[in-house]
Amino acid sequence: MIDILVPVLDRPQRALACVESAVLSAAVPFTFTFLTSPEDAFETEACKAAADHFEGVQVIEVPWLPCPGDYAKKINYGFLATSSEWVFTGADDLEFHPGWDIDCIETGETALASVVGTNDMGNPTVMRGKHSTHSLVRRAYVMDVGATFDRQPGVLLFEGYDHQYVDTELLAAAKQHGLYAHALTAKVEHLHPFWHKGLHDSTYVKALADGAADGKLYRQRERAHMAAVR
Repeated sequence: MIDILVPVLDRPQRALACVESAVLSAAVPFTFTFLTSPEDAFETEACKAAADHFEGVQVIEVPWLPCPGDYAKKINYGFLATSSEWVFTGADDLEFHPGWDIDCIETGETALASVVGTNDMGNPTVMRGKHSTHSLVRRAYVMDVGATFDRQPGVLLFEGYDHQYVDTELLAAAKQHGLYAHALTAKVEHLHPFWHKGLHDSTYVKALADGAADGKLYRQRERAHMAAVR
């Protein structure tokens, strides 16, 4: 069983299409959870309509307004509100391709990995198996040791970044434990304007606003983590 967690913000036109691709591609039972913001009325309405249209879809409204770290905070909130063995760090600009889920789980079980990367079909580093923007994570790993450099049990993503580098830290921490594997055959297509597959909008502007600061913070945290584990 997989919990697909999908933080959303001001992009209602993507809700139904994202759920539909998850439903049509599924080989493993799943629950699809939208994580919405207060006062984001059109988005919440669209997510609820998608939940009415498909079984196994729920909408959880978080108790804070959009803020720095919103994506990571929503993922962590959704993680604690769900219970499946595996959790997927999703987004609404994804298209799930058939077999992605079983390929991820089989890769994780074969490699004894707790974080499994997917093929986003756009980022060259991802397609070389060196990175993953959206990943499948074993719940027991998060609950036992935490999935960030802080090793805080129950925390899947570090909430201190504005938006970027949460995936980088997730992978780096798992690699340090020897618990990362990449499933190149697990295609979860990222419909991002960087790859000319989507339109640039206000949500992307927010996500990209503090990339330099996020990168600087990541490098500081990585150095401190590596020094601590030596």
